[in-house]
Amino acid sequence: MIEISLGKMVLLALIALIVLGPEKLPGAARTAGALLRRVRSGWDNVRSEVERELEIEEIKRAAREAAARAESLQNEMKQTAQQVHAPMAEAVMMVKSSTSDAPVADVSPEDVVGTQAELPLETMPSTPQTHDSEPHGHD
Repeated sequence: MIEISLGKMVLLALIALIVLGPEKLPGAARTAGALLRRVRSGWDNVRSEVERELEIEEIKRAAREAAARAESLQNEMKQTAQQVHAPMAEAVMMVKSSTSDAPVADVSPEDVVGTQAELPLETMPSTPQTHDSEPHGHD
């Protein structure tokens, strides 16, 4: 902004006193003060609005970068899943073809997703074990 030293302020006050006279000088000073406050307030509003817009742009840029990173990670995970899925599908096809008469072409990779190994259940005792527990009382 404009630099006004003390000497310049005194010179302006003397010129205003000579031009306006002592009766109109206080009213002119109040008017000049009010005008200066409005200018400063307007300048502060413009500056804060510009800062807000810059912050919004920064947030939008960060959001776009985050979305791009998320999309690239999602694509990378899909590729990794496909790389893991293919050998598993082949292994399941080999196991199914060796255990059944069904041709290998009948097994699709979608069959692999629902495939679970069939393990024999451990046999449970047919009768529950009971402990001989008679109440022990003190006579």
